[in-house]
Amino acid sequence: MSRLFPPSRPSFSHRIATPEDAAEISHLMNVAIGELQKGFLSPEQIAVSRTIMGLDRTLIADGTYFLIHDIESGRLAASGGWSRRATLFGGDHTAAQRNDAPLRPGTDAARIRAMYTHPDFTRRGLGRMILSLCEEAAAAEGFTQLEMGATLAGAPLYEACGYRLIEHTIGASAGGVEVPVLRMGKAIGTPA
Repeated sequence: MSRLFPPSRPSFSHRIATPEDAAEISHLMNVAIGELQKGFLSPEQIAVSRTIMGLDRTLIADGTYFLIHDIESGRLAASGGWSRRATLFGGDHTAAQRNDAPLRPGTDAARIRAMYTHPDFTRRGLGRMILSLCEEAAAAEGFTQLEMGATLAGAPLYEACGYRLIEHTIGASAGGVEVPVLRMGKAIGTPA
């Protein structure tokens, strides 16, 4: 498997999230949802998207959620993870969409989940860094495929990293307002 970026960059560090990080992660997610979807979704769609986006403590408990901090300021710059569970997208508050059934390495596609970058840190390769960390971790557990429920704002990055559209779906709808979600996937090869 080729690496998208080295596991760390000179001004950023990464680590696995812990339960104590939940408030900081939630803050990052709220800012990213509100700012980075502008230009891709209407204000009404952004409001509805909050019903399906947000913190998923299962990823933290499973040890599959990465945090990237800016070394100089100590600020949380980006977060994202992967899952060996069937849930494609959603946060703690989306119980109806959750499926915690375990995925089978080599047969099922692991999930890329909850990718967020703070607006102050976009265009610095952090999304690619998280994808690389996730791909390596999933491959180490025997997964050869990855899937995700991508936002319209995230789709250009994922396409540039080799993910391909599987299907267009509607992630949420309320009051006639629909939020599109793109199911995307990628083969990550056979682990060594």
